[in-house]
Amino acid sequence: MVKYTCPMHPQVLKDEPGKCPLCGMSLVPMGSPQQHTHAHEHDHHHSHEHHTKDYNKHEGHHTNDFLKRFWVSLIITIPILLLSHMIQHWLGFSFTFPGDNYVLLGLGTVIYIYGGMPFLKGMVGEIKAKAIGMMTLVAIAISVAYVYSVAVALGLKGMDFFWELATLIVIMLLGHWLEMRSQMAASKALQSLVALLPNKVTVWRHGEQVEIKLDELKNDEIVVIKPGEKIPADGIVTEGSSYVNESMLTGESVPVKKEVNTKVIAGAVNGDGALQIKTTGVGKDSYLNKVIDLVQMAQTAKSNTQNLADKVAKWLTFIAIGVGVSTFGYWFVSKGDLAFALERMVTVMVTACPHALGVAIPLVVAISTTLSATSGLLIRNRTAFEITRNLSIIIFDKTGTLTKGSHAVERIIPLTNTFSANEILQYAAAVQQNSEHHIAKGVLKRLKELNLELWVSQNFQYIQGVGVKGTVKGKEVIAVGPNYFNQNNLTLPEIPSDIDQNTETVNFVLIDNKPVGIISLADSLRESSKEAIDALKQMNIKSYLLTGDNEKVAAAIAKQLDMDGYWANVLPHNKLEKIKELQDKGEIVAMTGDGVNDAPALAQADVGIAVGSGTDVAAETADIILANSDPKDVVKLIDFGKRTYRKMIQNIVWAVGYNVIAIPLSAGIFYPKFVLSPAVGAILMSASTIVVAINASLLKLNKS
Repeated sequence: MVKYTCPMHPQVLKDEPGKCPLCGMSLVPMGSPQQHTHAHEHDHHHSHEHHTKDYNKHEGHHTNDFLKRFWVSLIITIPILLLSHMIQHWLGFSFTFPGDNYVLLGLGTVIYIYGGMPFLKGMVGEIKAKAIGMMTLVAIAISVAYVYSVAVALGLKGMDFFWELATLIVIMLLGHWLEMRSQMAASKALQSLVALLPNKVTVWRHGEQVEIKLDELKNDEIVVIKPGEKIPADGIVTEGSSYVNESMLTGESVPVKKEVNTKVIAGAVNGDGALQIKTTGVGKDSYLNKVIDLVQMAQTAKSNTQNLADKVAKWLTFIAIGVGVSTFGYWFVSKGDLAFALERMVTVMVTACPHALGVAIPLVVAISTTLSATSGLLIRNRTAFEITRNLSIIIFDKTGTLTKGSHAVERIIPLTNTFSANEILQYAAAVQQNSEHHIAKGVLKRLKELNLELWVSQNFQYIQGVGVKGTVKGKEVIAVGPNYFNQNNLTLPEIPSDIDQNTETVNFVLIDNKPVGIISLADSLRESSKEAIDALKQMNIKSYLLTGDNEKVAAAIAKQLDMDGYWANVLPHNKLEKIKELQDKGEIVAMTGDGVNDAPALAQADVGIAVGSGTDVAAETADIILANSDPKDVVKLIDFGKRTYRKMIQNIVWAVGYNVIAIPLSAGIFYPKFVLSPAVGAILMSASTIVVAINASLLKLNKS
């Protein structure tokens, strides 16, 4: 039987669709894409983008509601604190007037109903869902404090707890808002994926080219794709030839040549040639949309991690209720004093108020998120911290992660004494400046780095699949790959042995038909990649390379970095499968990547890490973003994750430890020798919160 759950509260399980009793969100089938149940069942024709916007809007509204209630409650709390006799006594001032207890009663009622409503509704929901947790504990605490305070305001002997009620609500609203903010689902990834597609498409219809909207495109239509345009759908080339950049989708670092009868993928970017394709995968049938589905599935499956604090709150709720009721019963029967029995029970319940527990984890999250952001670690998912301490394998994408993601000139080798290395570069750059090829970009970048003059070229000509030619300073200059020599029955110049042809692209420069130099280019490794892999080895964490690039390149990179292994020629859905295979073997897996092709894998991994130089979708799908694109930050992240988790556990121990000692004292276990008054109980509770806050603020990030 299909079970339905809430994306925000995975502990809620139902046998049929409906609303989450805790937050009002629509329940979704377990393991299904993260969208509204209504949309999932009835609106399949709507786009992924539509679902995503609805989801974000709903979740954003829910989160903002807590923030609004926090600010309103905070404003109301100020006069409550000023009017509280207990606060006045502690601070040594007096501020009274006739009827002040009724003003206090009115303000307390407003904050109880307005500020406490999410927790009261949450308690009802948790009870219905049989998932007792923090909401129930907070609701019971504020309700007991409110009812007792109302009775005191109306004449019962004792001291009111309106200040306690107000501060508890304010702190819990802030804590819950911080927690929800850190747990918001990464559904923006879907919008980033959809944004890869063009809004308008040029197609042949009735013998002429017409421009239509993307959603009007159908299968088996002929689409015209101009240089630099995005490919709108999967298809087969029927006319033209061009190099297409598929790195965002397949991980292949080098633009791929596309000619008649070759396949193209939606979302790829066309190079400098014109193409016509026959569409075979439009809309939901496209490879890109299949990637979107994979991201959705993986994200939903990952959202089922339960909050440790909620588990603690569940037991604390049962203990508080049990001890509170038992305390009232014992003292009422043994002493026959209703006021005393009530005071003991209320003291127990107030003492059990989870001020400290409520902020124990959210406060650490808030501090760690700020700390890490200043060090280039952008944390989007709290759960990642809880998991990083147990990582056993880290999988790295190659292009843009371990490498710089751009083809840079490695060597310039003169083949004669006629021209220097700089002159060869200048001739090559002059003839390449009219090309959009990755080799041209690398050559021009090196020219700029060396501050050399860019010469004028004329008679530019693109030699299909081979290179470029033109006239520079009256000389015919050709910049070509090895294929040029084969096609023209020319002898291929000897390529120096220090050029690794497995990882470097070789480009020859010919002047007046004579080879004068070799320029080699490579997607170079980041300087810190080796240090990062070595550091992981010391932490007993295995590292693997997972790339869409070819076998030779992958093997060379893995060997150079001394990694534990590699997988080459891997497409996005295969990347996800590889991670699943490892997880099925019991491995705790982190994935580091930077492209759309990594999005499903980033979502599936126990910890998804995106490098900042990558695409928005990789960043939005990942749990953590490395803003500085430094592989060493992965090591820093793991260390910080361990530190953060330790702080969370320490804070929970502090918060619960206080209750372990204070609750029995509140119940009157040492009466009449010692009895914990409501005021002292409240002070201890506040002290516990302060200790937790100070402990959280001591969290440090190792920046070395």
